[in-house]
Amino acid sequence: MAASDAEPADAHFLEKAASLKPSGASRPQGPLTGERCLELFDAQLGSRHLDLAARRLRARGHGFYTIGSSGHEGNAAVAAALRPDDPALLHYRSGAFFLERARQVPGRNALRDVLLGVVAAAEDPISGGRHKVFGSDRLHVIPQTSTIASHLPRALGVAFAIDRAGRLGAETPWPCDALAVCSFGDASANHSTATGAVNAAVNCGFQGVPMPLLLVCEDNGIGISVRTPPGWIEAAYGSRPGLAYFHADGGDLEEVYTAARDAAAWVRERRRPAFLHLSTVRLMGHAGSDVESAYRTRAELDADLAADPLLRTARLLVDRGIATADEVVGRYEAKRAEVAALAEEVADAPRLASAREVMAPLATPVAETAEPPAEPGGERLTLAQAVNRTLADLLDERPETLVFGEDVARKGGVYGVTRGLLRRAGAARVFDTILDEQSILGLALGLGTAGLLPIPEIQYLAYLHNAADQIRGEAATLPFFSAGRYRNPMVVRIAAYAYQKGFGGHFHNDNAVAALRDIPGLVIASPARPDDAAGMLRACADAAVAHGRVCVLLETIALYHVRDLHEDGDGGWLAAPGAGAVPLGRARTHGTGGDLTIVTFANGLRMSLRAARRLERRGIGCRVLDLRWLAPLPAADLLREARATGAVLVADETRRTGGVSEAVLTALADGGFEGRAARVTSEDSFVPLGDAAGRVLLSERAIEDAALALVSGDTGRS
Repeated sequence: MAASDAEPADAHFLEKAASLKPSGASRPQGPLTGERCLELFDAQLGSRHLDLAARRLRARGHGFYTIGSSGHEGNAAVAAALRPDDPALLHYRSGAFFLERARQVPGRNALRDVLLGVVAAAEDPISGGRHKVFGSDRLHVIPQTSTIASHLPRALGVAFAIDRAGRLGAETPWPCDALAVCSFGDASANHSTATGAVNAAVNCGFQGVPMPLLLVCEDNGIGISVRTPPGWIEAAYGSRPGLAYFHADGGDLEEVYTAARDAAAWVRERRRPAFLHLSTVRLMGHAGSDVESAYRTRAELDADLAADPLLRTARLLVDRGIATADEVVGRYEAKRAEVAALAEEVADAPRLASAREVMAPLATPVAETAEPPAEPGGERLTLAQAVNRTLADLLDERPETLVFGEDVARKGGVYGVTRGLLRRAGAARVFDTILDEQSILGLALGLGTAGLLPIPEIQYLAYLHNAADQIRGEAATLPFFSAGRYRNPMVVRIAAYAYQKGFGGHFHNDNAVAALRDIPGLVIASPARPDDAAGMLRACADAAVAHGRVCVLLETIALYHVRDLHEDGDGGWLAAPGAGAVPLGRARTHGTGGDLTIVTFANGLRMSLRAARRLERRGIGCRVLDLRWLAPLPAADLLREARATGAVLVADETRRTGGVSEAVLTALADGGFEGRAARVTSEDSFVPLGDAAGRVLLSERAIEDAALALVSGDTGRS
C-alpha cells in the first residue's frame, strides 16, 4: 500500500470511510437494492484501484497508461441502467461502466483485461497490446482510444444502423430495440466534431429518422487545465429542441441510476436522441504526469476530494445499513489486494515483439497475378456510366449495401453518377444526407460496424479534409486497436482531382491526396478508365466485405464523361466493363515500347497516352504504366516495367511536394532500380479559377518535354 499512500484520494477515502457512522436521518429506500448497491460499489472500487495500480506500474517502468476514471465512478450506475447488448462507445474515464458491464456478462476477469492493456501486453484481449482501450466484442463495447470527440460521429452511425438494419432485415450484433450509448467529457462537448454529431442526431429525429442515441456527458468542469464555465453544458445542451435533457449528480449512485434509467427508457421507446449530463469531479489529475497544483488551488482540490463518489457510495451503504464502516474499508482494501496481485501477475507479460506483429491488423492482401485479358463485347461506357452500373449491380447483389451522401439520391449526384439508384434500390438503401462530411463518414463507420456495406460519397476531395480524421483516427484505427476483432468495412467514393473545364477553382479541383496516402492500412483506388473503375469498385467492395478494409475510391471528375482519346469521335476512352474485380494493388500497362516507361494515374493516364503517341512519331517507343492503386502501391509491377526500358518518367498530376511521385521514386530506389528516372508534376499550388489553372497543373506538353529530356539525357531537375 505504501506506493499509493502518496495519492491524496487514497488516503482521504481511508480516513473518512473509517469514521463513517449512520446519520440517523431516515433515508427513503432508493431504486437500488442493497445487493445492487454493493455490486456497483464493487465496480467503483475496481475502477479506482485500477487507476492506482496503473500509476504504480508506470512508476516501476512496467505500465504505459495512466489516464484514469477517478471521480467519474458514478458511471457504473449508467451501465446498470442499460442492457449489456446496448452498444457502447466509452470515454477514457468510463472504467466503472466497463467493469459493471463486464459483471453483467461473466466469462473473463475484466480487472486483469484492463491491466493487460495498461502494460501493453500482447495477450490484451481487445487491442493485443497496441493501446489501452475499453473494448470488448463480447460486451458490445466498441473500442475508442484517447477520444476527444472523434467517436461521436461513429456513435451516430451505430444508432442509425440499429434501426436501419432492422428495416432492411439485415443481421447486426445488436437487437432491433437496442440503443447506442456514447460517453465523453465536458471539454470534448465543445469540439466541432461533437457539435456536428449532436446536430446530425437531432436533425435525424426532426425528420422522423430513428436515432436511438444516448449521449452521456461526464462533466468534471475541467479539460486538463482549461476550465469549463459553470453551467455551460446545461446552457449549451439543456434546452435544445429535439434533444431530451437529463441531469444527475454524478457522485450520487442512486440519482445517476434513476436519471440514466429514465433517459434510456426515453431513447429506447421513442428512438430519439437524449443527453444525460452527469456532474462529476476529477481526482488524481488528468494523468499520472499531471501536476494539478500548478493550475488548481488547494481549496479546489479539497472540494473534489470531499465529493469523491466512492466516499458518497460508502455513506449510502452505511446510512442504509447495508455495510458498516469497517466493512467498507475491508472491501476497499480487499479490492486493492486483488488488483495489486493481478498487476503483479501481468507486469512482465510478453509484449508485441516485431513490426510484423504490430502491423498484422493493417495487412492488405495484394493480388499475386494480374487480371486475365478482358473479353471483347458488351456495351462501351464512360467512366461515370461504369461507376453507376457497378453501384447498381452491387446494390442488386449485396442486400447489405447502402449508398448515401449529399445529393446522391433524388438528384443522382452532381455529375449524375448515382442517377437512378434511388428508384432501383429504394430510400432505405440510397439516401441523401445533411451537408456534413463528418456525419456522412460517421454514418458509414456505424453501418460498417453493424455488418453492413456502406458506400458513402464525399462530393469533392477538398470537402474531405475537414473530416479526414474520421478515416484516419476512427475508421483505419478500429481494426488496429481491436486486433481485428472490430472492423468497419466501407468504400468511400470521392470525386477528385482537377482539370474540370469551365468549372471550379480550388474547392472543385483539388489534387491533395497526401493526407490519405499517410493512413496505414487504407486502400486507395484511383481509376482512370471505365473498365478499371468498374473492376476496382468491385475489388474495393470485396476487400471491405471479406477483409473489413477501409477503401477510398478517387473518381477522376474530369474523365467522368470523356468518350474520346486521340481524336474527336474516336471513342477511345469508352470501354466495356467486365464482370470481375481488378486485382488489388496491381497496375496496368498500356503499350510495349522499349525506350521509356511513363508511370502515371488518373488524368495523367489520358495525357500520357496522348503524349506517348506523339513521342512514338518521333521514334521513341513508350509504355505507359497506370498505377491504378495509390495504396497499396503496385511496387512489383512498377519495377518490372521500369526495368523493361531502363528509363522512367513519373507523370504526376498531384503536387510536387507530398505528391504521389515521391512514393514512386522511393519505391524505385528501394527496389534497386539502376536506370534513369525523372518526374514531372503539378506545382505546389492550390488550383485557381479559369485558365490560370493551366499554369500550375501538369500538362501533356510538360510530359512530352520531360520525356524528350529524359531520353536525351538532359533531365534538368528531377
